[in-house]
Amino acid sequence: MIVGKLKDAADYRGIHPMLDKALDYLNDAFLNTVGTESTHMEGQELYATLNLFETQPDDVLFFEAHRDYLDIHVPLSGEERMDIAYTPELSLNEAVSKPENDFYAYSDKNPDHQSIVLRHGDFLVAFPSDAHRVKGQVNGPSDVRKVVFKIKL
Repeated sequence: MIVGKLKDAADYRGIHPMLDKALDYLNDAFLNTVGTESTHMEGQELYATLNLFETQPDDVLFFEAHRDYLDIHVPLSGEERMDIAYTPELSLNEAVSKPENDFYAYSDKNPDHQSIVLRHGDFLVAFPSDAHRVKGQVNGPSDVRKVVFKIKL
């Protein structure tokens, strides 16, 4: 997992070539052009989608992870708590998972995890071992606009 400020995104170059390309797009000029239909910069190798949602109470949230892609979460407005846990310590929920979409759900109720609050100017990179519980409330419900990048590994 990487948590950083957009102004420092270039500091993370060299981890993966497609991550380097994605970091070039972490600027307001590009982020404000992304819509709810995926914007493909490198076909299925690198794309971004605008997510619009209201944060939810913990009892309806679950962890998710991906095996073929890493995510970059970039909030444009609102505030969201994201919880991060280590996937090998969680139980896969096969009934909810969709391997054909590289979406794996985990059902543990109280895993060891870290919580991070994301606001405009922040970003978070979730690698395959970083299960993430999105849409968490900070101080009650918040309307969130967030761009999520998908980077094929």
